[in-house]
Amino acid sequence: MSAGAEPGVWATAGVAFDLTGAIATASLALWLWPRRQRLAGAGAPVVVALVVTATWCLAAAAALTPEMAVACSFAESLRNLAWLVAIYRLFASDGRHSSLAPIRPVIFALAFVELLHVSVTLALSYLSIPGGLAVVGFEVEIMLRLLVTVGGLVLVHNLYAGAPREVRPALRWPAIGLAVLWTFDLNLYTVAYLARSWPGEIAALRGLAALVLAGCFAIAASRKRDELRLRPSRAVTFQTFSLLVIGVYLVAMVAVAQWLSYAGGDFARLIEMGFLTFASAAALVVLPSRRVRAWLKVILTKHFFQHRYDYREEWLRFTRTIGRTGDGSSPLGERVIQSVGDITDSPAGLLLTPDEQGDLVLAARWNWPEAQVPPLAYRAGTLGLFEQSSYIADLDEIREGIAAGGFEMQAPDWLLAERRAWALVPLVHYERLVGLVVLARPAMARKFDWEDFDLLRVIGQQLASYLAENASQEALAEASRFDDFHRRMAFVMHDIKNLASQFSLLARNAELHADNPAFRADMLVTLRNSSDKLNALLARLSRYGGGTVDRLERVAAQDVARAVMTRFQPTGRLELAETREIGVTASAHSLEQVLVHLVQNALDASAPESAVSLSLSGDDLHAVFEVVDTGTGMSPEFVRNRLFKPFVSTKSGGFGIGAFEARELVKAMKGRLDVESREGVGSRFTVRLPLAPCVGTEADASKDQKVA
Repeated sequence: MSAGAEPGVWATAGVAFDLTGAIATASLALWLWPRRQRLAGAGAPVVVALVVTATWCLAAAAALTPEMAVACSFAESLRNLAWLVAIYRLFASDGRHSSLAPIRPVIFALAFVELLHVSVTLALSYLSIPGGLAVVGFEVEIMLRLLVTVGGLVLVHNLYAGAPREVRPALRWPAIGLAVLWTFDLNLYTVAYLARSWPGEIAALRGLAALVLAGCFAIAASRKRDELRLRPSRAVTFQTFSLLVIGVYLVAMVAVAQWLSYAGGDFARLIEMGFLTFASAAALVVLPSRRVRAWLKVILTKHFFQHRYDYREEWLRFTRTIGRTGDGSSPLGERVIQSVGDITDSPAGLLLTPDEQGDLVLAARWNWPEAQVPPLAYRAGTLGLFEQSSYIADLDEIREGIAAGGFEMQAPDWLLAERRAWALVPLVHYERLVGLVVLARPAMARKFDWEDFDLLRVIGQQLASYLAENASQEALAEASRFDDFHRRMAFVMHDIKNLASQFSLLARNAELHADNPAFRADMLVTLRNSSDKLNALLARLSRYGGGTVDRLERVAAQDVARAVMTRFQPTGRLELAETREIGVTASAHSLEQVLVHLVQNALDASAPESAVSLSLSGDDLHAVFEVVDTGTGMSPEFVRNRLFKPFVSTKSGGFGIGAFEARELVKAMKGRLDVESREGVGSRFTVRLPLAPCVGTEADASKDQKVA
């Protein structure tokens, strides 16, 4: 083998690199000799191997003639033999030289191959060999080098991988240094064998491998070697691995294309272009795939990191997501879902929160508009497991009938039918469920492990505190608005007092001046003005009461329905679709007030020519009033967040407490008010009240009951 290189830029660079490697290894050998005990029994062989490596670097720097090239080849053989001895002593430092019997035969075999290489080099250098045999000799020489290099890498791998866990920190850096040295040689000799010539440009960089080797052994001999540990972030690891995959893909493409060009033939060029086109199209489809990226992240996390999550990064991302405020930021409910979904790479999710009865209803959705969630999403009676143990449910296991923590988990049918639904994460605050996050299936679905459970439970508790605090803030704001409303009512009472004073004064003057025509004319004007003021005031206040029921008694529900029909008869737009003779326990006045409000709202939301339907039916436990219109309808978001909020009104000059008061009155009568609405289709308001026999006897039902 001729290791000489033509004088030029690469030759000059190679000399510089070789001299740098020689200085580094020689300096390390001098520094390490008095500290050789830090490498246990391998200290002296390592120092000798470093000196031989420095000699090899010097020979490589001077290998510009055939004679010096032969000397460089001998020096490389001595270097390999020295490092084989050092590796054996590293095995012996933890006692494995006696337990791993195959080590000695492997080292002896590699030493024999190296001596055989020396013989081939001498034969090629000093014997007159024809050109054809010289090429064969060059290939044999390269193959022998490859055998030693591959064998050395196998020994290095077994040196580190087979070591006990407590010994690995001492072997980590020596193994890295030797792996770098022989990996570089492996690539160098592979290129030389394929090209059938010596790659001088690559060989010029061999001094850098010796420099890295010296640095690794310097770290291994330092006192703080255990603190010097590479800890790349997950993002850097993923990006680096992605670049490596792309590089391997490009190299494979070039190799196949080159092979096709060597194969020749009439259609070689066509086959080569077809392969490149197909491979490029496949890369454009596969590499950007979210599923492929998710698979790469799972593989890297599983094999490169001790823990699945970078908890610092996860917590910072969680804080940024949940704390995002200002214009353009999503509502709190969506941010709650996103902060949980980011942990498991879920692309979408739903947030269910308790209503007044404790049942879960849809509160928010994130990137999941097509999910069909019923008005009553999750019944309260099946939520005990979530509150007791913060259980994180895998919906695939529930679909398969696998018991959850020893309990038979119950999930609503709509959730099991939604195949994208993947997991349920409870948000528990002081042993009370304040929310349930439904996560959509990620691109790379997997089973949960203990790290997932621990992190999701902590995140769930934190999010539960955010939701509880937000609910408290809304309650305080609502109480503040009620205080403002009470202050406004004080002014209204002041106006009423003024009107009452005017009437009192007018009555006293009438006793004195009733016979005066001028007084009577002025009195009529005053009465008319006061009456107009009073009627305007009553028109604004007539529908808004205190939200309480003074007395519950047996009421004929059909009579209330007919009274409402009579009240709206002049409009000609209210139809009584169905009625039955049903007795309920309620307040006739409050029930009529509720129905009047619902009907009036339905009329206001409908076109002037559209009719509104009022019906009365019943079941075994309840009387059911339904008010149905075909008006503009309401969005689910409006029904969830605004319809029953006091002081939120879409009408000009409205108080915004009508729907709120109607619901409170129904609740005070032990009933329930439900809403179904769709924009552009219409709305259905359903009032359910208990039948009179369900509360008690008729005599008991007629007793006065104060209900707040």
